[in-house]
Amino acid sequence: MKRTIFFSVVLFWWTSLTFGQIKGNEIRVVVSPDHTNWTYVCGEQCRFTIQVFKAQNLLENVTIDYELGPEFYPIEKKSGIVLKEGKLTVKGDMNEPGFFCCKVKAHVGKYTYEGIANVAYSPEKLLPVTDMPTDFSTFWENTLQEARYVPLEPTMELLPERCTDKVDVYHVSFQNIRWGSRTYGILCIPKAPGKYPALLRVPGAGIRPYYGDIYTASKGAITLEIGIHGIPVTMSQEYYDKLSNGALYCYWNANTSNRDEQYYKRVFVGALRAVDFICSLPQFNGEQLGVTGSSQGGALSVVTAALDNRITFYAAIHPALCDHSAFLKKRAGGWPHYFYYNTTPSKEQIETSKYYDTVNFARLLKVPGWFSWGYNDNVCPPTSMFSAYNIITSPKELHPYLETGHYWYQEQYDEWQNWLFEKLGIE
Repeated sequence: MKRTIFFSVVLFWWTSLTFGQIKGNEIRVVVSPDHTNWTYVCGEQCRFTIQVFKAQNLLENVTIDYELGPEFYPIEKKSGIVLKEGKLTVKGDMNEPGFFCCKVKAHVGKYTYEGIANVAYSPEKLLPVTDMPTDFSTFWENTLQEARYVPLEPTMELLPERCTDKVDVYHVSFQNIRWGSRTYGILCIPKAPGKYPALLRVPGAGIRPYYGDIYTASKGAITLEIGIHGIPVTMSQEYYDKLSNGALYCYWNANTSNRDEQYYKRVFVGALRAVDFICSLPQFNGEQLGVTGSSQGGALSVVTAALDNRITFYAAIHPALCDHSAFLKKRAGGWPHYFYYNTTPSKEQIETSKYYDTVNFARLLKVPGWFSWGYNDNVCPPTSMFSAYNIITSPKELHPYLETGHYWYQEQYDEWQNWLFEKLGIE
């Protein structure tokens, strides 16, 4: 069964390459700020030029709708505007640090197309709204101490169909926060005898199978890619879809009023137990140990690096869970946007969120970190991510790719991978 699943995925990938993929749209809505670096000082006016293109040629007489204002909170909305000469210039400004957004919908035929530009106003001055509970560090120290009373009791199942001439691949599990609660993942270990650096890969939101980072392992590093839901990670996507629409539907909203029962408590602990597992491997060199992920995984990277001094570096791409309380001040906070949808949260919900906010883990970081995100990200808004990034006092570097939303450019991916390889000491 497992071999069938694996080769079905390979067949799908091969079919996509052979017969082509659906990519992009013929119509593009381009929103261009008048500063090429998309950055302004507070009080400075920004001009956005709105244009609609078909096959790289300007379209005239297109009807558009647009909105302007701080991200998530537009202050101007217009609809039914006709681009008689193919373009329109709109303007706005901000008097305090943050991001100012121009969103456009263009109506062409029976379709609607969207464009966006989200510009920065003194982003280096953004500070979080969320404060740090006085017992924040104690809470997590005690939580981890209690979890580690539970032995790992790891399991390792070799997956021969995934192994290569250079790498052994295992489906692994180990106990998490209590007896019987397990974390599952895919472990890749170089076959050649020796001691190796290690990389923990933590996942973005959702429920899916995992295949492990065989490529990095083939270069000479141990890699462990984990799931967060306490279920095996080698099942079919159909299996995970049923969970996503059933028992694990909107899991991030589970028990948000109780810090001891919040869903992410087990998730965060699982990432730290993954570090325990890596450090127990005889092939680990005990030196370079990194953690990386994007979105939810970006948050988990910060959390893991903040709570475990065995982590020597981390890389967080468009990290989620940043500055939850910002929405209470009508400012963009991070995914999952708890207080954007719930505008009248209880005191318990607000207080609990602080223990699961990337901002407060960022305050504890001591090792080098690499960050990257886009300004057009409406899942993890840049206001929220800068709020976390700006309070980090340890070595850090930010590589923004302005036009990207909640996705990567190839150049961005290459930069990230090269940085990781350098830290791991591999090529």
